[in-house]
Amino acid sequence: MLSYQETVIRLVLAAAFGAAVGLERERKNWAAGMRTHMMVCLGASLMMMVSSFGFSDILKTGHVTLDPSRVAAQVVSGIGFLGAGTIMFLKQGIVKGLTTASGLWTVAGIGLACGGGMYFAALIATIFVLIILWVLQPLEKRLVQRYAPRILRLTLTNDTNPMRFVDEWLDTEQLKLANLFFDKANNEITIEIGFQGQKDKEILAAIDKIQHHSSIKEIAWRK
Repeated sequence: MLSYQETVIRLVLAAAFGAAVGLERERKNWAAGMRTHMMVCLGASLMMMVSSFGFSDILKTGHVTLDPSRVAAQVVSGIGFLGAGTIMFLKQGIVKGLTTASGLWTVAGIGLACGGGMYFAALIATIFVLIILWVLQPLEKRLVQRYAPRILRLTLTNDTNPMRFVDEWLDTEQLKLANLFFDKANNEITIEIGFQGQKDKEILAAIDKIQHHSSIKEIAWRK
């Protein structure tokens, strides 16, 4: 059996580690913030202790064998339902909340480690989670901005040949295409061009040369 002091230590550490991860999510105003992460980590720790030490009276009979890993496995799989609730599908190709969901899943593991008395492992895991969520975020953003395709949207007059227009323009500018999309509706032609590995100044220079073209009605650029 666990002593009262050991029980308190395991629950307090679980709550503290969960709060540390939750604060990082809280500063970004996500729905699953500090209290949610604390509850997940604390609950996982409690369930691990119940699984490991909660059936000592039955074990004394000698007719039952204990498998603490069964409850831990159920916690790991069951937390997926909570994590799924934080994931939002905004539109095609855009998903929000995956990092928060994976954070909740990891926090559950930290709670299980605290409940099992693996304090050092729980501490190191919490430190790594904070490094991944906080320290590595600026690096990730720079890498994504560097390699993400730049999307240029051109609206042309209805009498324009879009293929000829793009061929003449790209032959002149020597820009690299990642994808190309045409659409004709409402008496106008829409072209969406994705550029891969191009610098912003190169695309802006190309836009500057065609912005006064007689066939162009509108230019929009996003990155």
